[in-house]
Order: sequence, then C-alpha cells, then structure tokens
Amino acid sequence: QTGTVDHTPVYPREVVKRALELSATAIILVHNHPSGDPTPSRADIEMTKEIIEAAKRLGISVHDHIIIGRKGYSSMKGLLLI
Repeated sequence: QTGTVDHTPVYPREVVKRALELSATAIILVHNHPSGDPTPSRADIEMTKEIIEAAKRLGISVHDHIIIGRKGYSSMKGLLLI
C-alpha cells in the first residue's frame, strides 16, 4: 500500500483475501515505520487485532506482527500485544 508520510490505510478484508488467494493457513504481518521508531502505535495494535479476528473466522492464524524501524524492530507477539 501507499500512503502519507505517517499513515497507510490497511484493510483487514484485503489482507485476509490475499492470504486466502495463497492458500495460507497462517500469516506474519510486517511493516515499517518511516519515523525510525519501531514501537507499535495504538492504530497498529487495533488494526492487528481486526486482522486477527477476520483471519480467525476463516481458519487463518496470525503468528506475529513485526514493525521495522531504523535501528531495530518490534514484535507484537514478543511484546505480548497479541
């Protein structure tokens, strides 16, 4: 997706649709933060939970959501956010 400097729209329906097209039974979400800070935002967490719920209904697991920053990354699973 393409967005503004600090926001890109993500649609859970489209994420799950692509997983189904690939016959995936599990996915790992990954995105970057152009600011360089890999800390998950409130919007990141809410969007991830929406994707998890949409995927679960169709038998798809979300194993993690990783956010890449300038000098590192954050794992939502590792941070116990999912």
